[in-house]
Formats: sequence, structure tokens, C-alpha cells
Amino acid sequence: MKILYVYQTLARYGGVERVLVDKMNYLTSHYGYEVYILTRDQGSHQIPFPLDERVHYDDLGIRLHTQYAYKGVRRLWTKIKLQCLYEHRVSKKIKEIKPDIIIGTDVMPARSLLRHKGRAKLIIESHSMYRMTYAEPTKNPIKLFLNFMAFRAYRKADMLVSLTEGDAEDWRKKNHNKRVCVIPNVVNLNTTGRLSDLSQKDVIFVGRFAKLKGIPFLMEIWKKVQTRHPDWTLNIYGDGEDKEKYADIISSLNIIVHQPTKNIHEEYCKNSIFLQTSISESFSLVIPEAMSCGLPVVAFDCPYGPRDIITEGKDGFLIPQFDVDAFVDRICCLMENLELREHMGKNAVRSSRRYNADSIMPQWQSLFSKIQE
Repeated sequence: MKILYVYQTLARYGGVERVLVDKMNYLTSHYGYEVYILTRDQGSHQIPFPLDERVHYDDLGIRLHTQYAYKGVRRLWTKIKLQCLYEHRVSKKIKEIKPDIIIGTDVMPARSLLRHKGRAKLIIESHSMYRMTYAEPTKNPIKLFLNFMAFRAYRKADMLVSLTEGDAEDWRKKNHNKRVCVIPNVVNLNTTGRLSDLSQKDVIFVGRFAKLKGIPFLMEIWKKVQTRHPDWTLNIYGDGEDKEKYADIISSLNIIVHQPTKNIHEEYCKNSIFLQTSISESFSLVIPEAMSCGLPVVAFDCPYGPRDIITEGKDGFLIPQFDVDAFVDRICCLMENLELREHMGKNAVRSSRRYNADSIMPQWQSLFSKIQE
């Protein structure tokens, strides 16, 4: 079976990129599928994760982002030219590869792939939530048209794969998709051979300094926690566009900011509690990552990821969204009770195993067989 993935770029050291590489490697090594990946804007960037040499990789050389070097009419004209070039090159590659199944991950490929897929079955992966990406109210006629085209493309796919039940329900009810299923992400779980002993007075947060990650709530929460437990430290692993905005408040609190690291599991194992304050998540890879290191989790019950991953009171706490005081109380409860941390930590390790490749990838194999019947 020939499987073709179409994606923007594998240049970023991000969650989606890691998941795609892991899945392609597994499909090749465990099932013997002939796997291809076409990127649009890779350029000279290296792929940050190890890609199996049996996976056929090619970049279309579109570099769509170069349109932003211009303004006004010239930018629009450049964008149209690059999109036409993309249509031509992706069509040519599909004819060369002759895939049985094509998997797209964003709107632009979805529309193009519907036109050029030939006899191949088209699967769309919803790595971004329906409500956050396409359902935002707008009166801009261009955006309204693009939204309409996006909705239409997703309805016409042979299958739309969502990461969570909440997102899947949005696609079914609001976009009237008749072919939707849920397959969670493959997660890069802990393989260090060790777990946190949960004795350190350290709490960890992993995420960008960005609005969607709820950084203002994190700062407010930690300020209140620190009044009750000034001997505990919050370790933040992340970077982002808003980092400097919080420099003053971070310097006034017991917070240490670290650069993102490839060895994040080693850092999880040095902490005793994991926090997530996101306003929204399409899945949240970091929660099962932390769980696999034995950490109990405290997270806002935001749409949609945490609710699917955390079992309330068993391996973590789900906090009503934006309820800062409840969030603080749960953190302090864990800080004050080592036995509770250990109990939840053991459950967290077991819960995380649902997301290893051996559990998730058979679901993909089953889907491939089903849509080809």
C-alpha cells in the first residue's frame, strides 16, 4: 500500500511534526507500507526528527511565506502565482507516485488534493480544532469565502480524523461531516528508564509564551500558590512572542524560565507536578508526556484535549475553565500530600500508555483497510 502525506514543512521542532514523523516511521517499519511525504515550504531546512530512510521525502519548493516580503497587490499576485505553482507540482507528484491513500493536514492541500487525488482516498487530519480555526465569526468577504471553501473541502474528504471526541462532534454537527472518526495522537512517551520520585518541590509547565497557552492565568495562579508555599519553584520550559512581556512578574516570583529542550522527559523527572493553563488545545501532547514520567497533572478543562486525557481525581485534576482559585487549591492539595502525588503519579503512568505507537497505529491500519473496501 502506498501512503502519501502532504504537509507544509517539517522544519519546525513542533508537536505535529514529531507526530507525523513517528507515524510515518511506524507505518514503514511495522507494516511495510510504501510511505511518501511531500512538503511545501521546507527549503534548505533540516528535518529536526529522525526520519526512516525508507520514507520517500520530497519538497515542492513553493515557499509560500515569501509572499509576505511584499505588500498590497504585489503580495496578492505573488500568493496567486505560488498557489498555482503548488497546484501544478502537487498534481505532477501524485501522478508519479500513484498513492492508494493521501493524508492532508491543512486547508490549502485539502482543496488541491480533492482536485488532483485521482483514485486515491483522501484523509484529512484535524490537527487544529474546528472552533478555533474555521468557526471564528468574521464579516470579511474574502475570509467568509475561504471559510466556505474550507468547510466544503472537509465535507468531501473520504474521512476526517479528529484527535478528540469534542472536536469530532463539532465537525459532525456544525460542518455536517458524515465521515468522521477519532484517533488520538501518537505521543513521544518516556523512555529514560526512570520516573519522578515526586519529592522535589518543583512544578513544571511546558508551552509557548502565547495567549492560547493561558500565560496570564499561569502567572496569577503561581502568585497565589507562592503565598501558601513559597518554598516551591515553577519551572517553565518554553519560548515565544510574549516572553518579554512577563519578564518583570517572573523576576518577582519563584519562577525559572528554561529554553525548550529535546530531552524534556529528563526535565519532567526532576519535577513533582505538571500544570497546563491553556485556553484551548487540539489535543495536548505534553499532558501524556508528563504522565509517562509519573507526574500528576492539573489543567483547565478547556476545549478539547485535557478532558479526553485526564481522568478527574485519578491521574490529575480538571479545573473549570478560568477558575483560578480552584486551580490554586488543587495544586496546593498535591503539594501538601506526597501520598496523593504518588498515587496519582502511578495512575498517570498507566494512563499515558494509551498513546504509545503500538496502541494508536493499529487504529490507522484499520482505517486504511476500511476506506479502501
